[in-house]
Amino acid sequence: MSWGTELWDQFDNLEKHTQWGIDVLEKYIKFVKERTEIELSYAKQLRNLSKKYQPKKNSKEEEEYRYTSTRAFLATLNEMNDYAGQHEVISENMTSLITAELTRYVQELKQERKSHFHDGRKAQQHIETCWKQLEASKRRFERDCKEADRAQQYFEKMDADINVTKADVEKARQQAQLRHQMAEDSKAEYSSTLQKFNSEQHEHYYTHIPNIFQKIQEMEERRIVRIGESMKTFAKVDRQVIPIIGKCLDEITKAAESVDHKNDSQMVIEAFKSGFEPPGDVDFEDFTQPMKRTVSESSLSNSRGDGKSEPKFGSKSKGKLWPFIKKNKSPKQQKEPLSHRFNEFMTSKPKIHCFRSLKRGGAGPEDFSNLPPEQRRKKLQQKVDELNRDIQKEMDSRDALTKMKDVYIKNPQMGDAASVDHRLAELGQNIEKLRLEVQKFEGWLAEVEGRLPARSEQPRRQSGVYEAQNPSGVNSCAQDRESSPDGSYTEEQSQETEMKVPATDFDDEFDDEEPLPTIGTCKALYTFEGQNEGTISVAEGEMLYVIEEDKGDGWTRIRRNEDEEGYVPTSYVEVYLDKNAKDVHKPLQKISE
Repeated sequence: MSWGTELWDQFDNLEKHTQWGIDVLEKYIKFVKERTEIELSYAKQLRNLSKKYQPKKNSKEEEEYRYTSTRAFLATLNEMNDYAGQHEVISENMTSLITAELTRYVQELKQERKSHFHDGRKAQQHIETCWKQLEASKRRFERDCKEADRAQQYFEKMDADINVTKADVEKARQQAQLRHQMAEDSKAEYSSTLQKFNSEQHEHYYTHIPNIFQKIQEMEERRIVRIGESMKTFAKVDRQVIPIIGKCLDEITKAAESVDHKNDSQMVIEAFKSGFEPPGDVDFEDFTQPMKRTVSESSLSNSRGDGKSEPKFGSKSKGKLWPFIKKNKSPKQQKEPLSHRFNEFMTSKPKIHCFRSLKRGGAGPEDFSNLPPEQRRKKLQQKVDELNRDIQKEMDSRDALTKMKDVYIKNPQMGDAASVDHRLAELGQNIEKLRLEVQKFEGWLAEVEGRLPARSEQPRRQSGVYEAQNPSGVNSCAQDRESSPDGSYTEEQSQETEMKVPATDFDDEFDDEEPLPTIGTCKALYTFEGQNEGTISVAEGEMLYVIEEDKGDGWTRIRRNEDEEGYVPTSYVEVYLDKNAKDVHKPLQKISE
């Protein structure tokens, strides 16, 4: 099966077919190139996706990745990054092994095809030239034969005519002989040209054209083989990364199997355990007994000067919460707006609501006193561990410098031993400071561990029953510093003296003002002993009313009943704001009346 023998007369069709083969090869190169672009784009998108969900350093998200489920997710993100890398490998290999190779091969193929068809056209032109020469020799032989016949006929006519002279007859005879000779010469030339053409034609169709077409056939077959090999390479490149991709998927499966729900549940306990004991049983409150006022409502100074207060179902004294206690006042008794009188009072009287003077920095107190006991203990332990690590680092540095100093002493040419003394002194000071810090935090830690309640102690929930606290008068915030949730008061020493506020008409007007409407409810998460002026004690689990949200200082204003309200740390309560806020204390007012 040879194109030279079977397709000897299909030169033009072979030219078109080979051009189509090159077009197919270029189309396949374009296909592979677009595939590599898709692989690169896919790899880039996978990397961006993995990067998008990676936890940010030094952020809250990074802390969340201590759970097994989130660690498994992080492992998945890392494996997806490796997975993307394998798609980049596919793109690179296809570009180098297929696209680049085929592009170079196409250029060589075009040059080879051009050379073969140039030889074919040259052979075609040669045979056409031989054919033209044969045709010219044939026409010349035909013309000479006709001329010889006409000359012979003319001679015979002249020879038969008796009126023609002998000289004319002789001339006609010579002319006829000349034409016959020319015809013989033309015949011989035509015969020679014909033999030559037949030889050239046989050589053309049985030697030159078959050889050229055979080369074209071999070229086309190489192209077909090459595109087949490229397709195999196309699959091989994909197959080579399958084991690595399989390992990535295996690692993802392994990470998924490492998820431990029990461990994560235990970590939630460790992260959020407060250390408080659950509340005990609620005491029975006998409302059949007549309700009694604990202090006189006519004067604030009386309630503060006595230093004692009779418990009103265990609630704090009214004087303790002044000026935040208000009672209903009839419309006839209302005088001027409360804001005007309150402003006048604040400009003329000392400001006693000093709990607002808390340090409002973004960070909490150094001893973490704003946290529940268990969380505070963990934070203090972490701080102690961190300081111990810092001490170890400083000690390692000091040991290294000490060894260096010894080397300098033994070999003075290597350096001056005195040059490291200053650094050694600095390290010693740093170690001493860090040890003092450790002692301080260990003291706080021991205090917290000593205060944690034992499991055998069952606290009693008191619903509206509390003992009066700090009834001796209105003292400065500095005296009750330890009772605040963050322990960071900033009052000056000049305010540490007791401030006595005499009873004025403003007291009654302030107390008689309409109470602030409630904006929601809250639940006490921890027990808070409000010993500072303006604060209120709450028991864990107690439900109260919210009358003022946290303004950014860490305190929320709440109300227990008509005559008892104050501030508590926002972190100690869970607030449920009511969008359609109404005065929910109407029933309480009726009960108190």
